[in-house]
Amino acid sequence: MPIMQVQYPAGALDGPRKSDLAGRLTEVLLDMEGGARTEGGRAFAWVLFSEFGPGDWWVGGKSDGSHVAPPGAFLVRVTVPEGYMNAANKSAVHASVNAAVLAATGPAASPRAGASVLVIIEEVTEGNWGARGESISLARIADTVGLPKDGQRFAWVRSYFSAKARLRAAFDYPADSGGLLPADGQAAEQHPHVAEARAPCDHSA
Repeated sequence: MPIMQVQYPAGALDGPRKSDLAGRLTEVLLDMEGGARTEGGRAFAWVLFSEFGPGDWWVGGKSDGSHVAPPGAFLVRVTVPEGYMNAANKSAVHASVNAAVLAATGPAASPRAGASVLVIIEEVTEGNWGARGESISLARIADTVGLPKDGQRFAWVRSYFSAKARLRAAFDYPADSGGLLPADGQAAEQHPHVAEARAPCDHSA
């Protein structure tokens, strides 16, 4: 369930270019979902545009674009569920979003092209995403978009949350603090190091 929010100064995108960029970013979102080009996957692929008026976008203390590299200043916030992507996946998103902006806005004959296209990936803690009035887990999102749970991508997800569960259990986080896949929370309780970490300390020595 990734979402992209594209912020840009007025005049940077006309109608056709905005439509082109929306299509390109949607393809990036679907690739981020593991190539889940299903109805469920497309329903989760959101692209939002926000245009800033003259005098509302300042770079280097100026609003005239003198410190901005072509094709212009863009701030793209990519919101994803926690534990959804490893470092390589995130690097691929940074590159793909930059390439999409450059392709949609036209070629820029400058070695600095794309230097003012900033991409920030923000992770939503497991359990903090909701739809239809209820909390939804990353496992449920995977089911909705059609991401197979027996593949390499979800194996990494399980590994991430299993490690997080063991860490939380070792430091005695409350069981209902959330932030874990349900199965990982149960597995952490049964881990041999958890019992050792939770054993009462003898302070009498």
